[in-house]
Amino acid sequence: MAAHPFVYLASQSPRRAQLLGQIGVAFRPLPPEDGEDAEALEAHRRGELPDRYVQRVTRAKLAAACRRLERSGGLGAPLLCADTTVALGRRILGKPADAHEARETLRALSGRTHRVLTAVAVQAGRRTLAALSVSHVRFAELAPPVIDAYVASGEPFGKAGAYAIQGALAGWIAHIEGSHSGIMGLPLHETAQLLRRAGVATALG
Repeated sequence: MAAHPFVYLASQSPRRAQLLGQIGVAFRPLPPEDGEDAEALEAHRRGELPDRYVQRVTRAKLAAACRRLERSGGLGAPLLCADTTVALGRRILGKPADAHEARETLRALSGRTHRVLTAVAVQAGRRTLAALSVSHVRFAELAPPVIDAYVASGEPFGKAGAYAIQGALAGWIAHIEGSHSGIMGLPLHETAQLLRRAGVATALG
């Protein structure tokens, strides 16, 4: 029997909450506190490779969440954190700052294969368990009217790579190799493995 009936989720992403529910994991949200600049943790370092970047950001978010949980006097349950980035070669494509940047990002992805990297980390007592999921996604050619309409929908904002695989642009994705849930923001295979190691109950053991 699992030692922990729930996990703390250090994320405000409704997609990650939905995915945890899909595998039957009970969780309690642990959002950033007022005045806490979560976005600052996502700043790129010059020359940093995408895999190193996403794992470093995840560790930083996990450390911040651990401090937050300690201050709140929360129960001693494991803490889950994740971060996702999109990479075109060595280039990291983060969340677009405005419509112009969203268009430029989508133009860069059009007709090409890119990587989606999601790092997951679980703090279980003094143990830190971590995994990295890497998937490949290829878009068909995105005509300017398609890009303009997608940007106008508002969906690219707040999303690495300026798109959501579960959104309207899914009809233009020609090929996926890897983890669909990882592309959404939480790779369920890796996450379930880490949670089981941490003693957290999932739907099927």
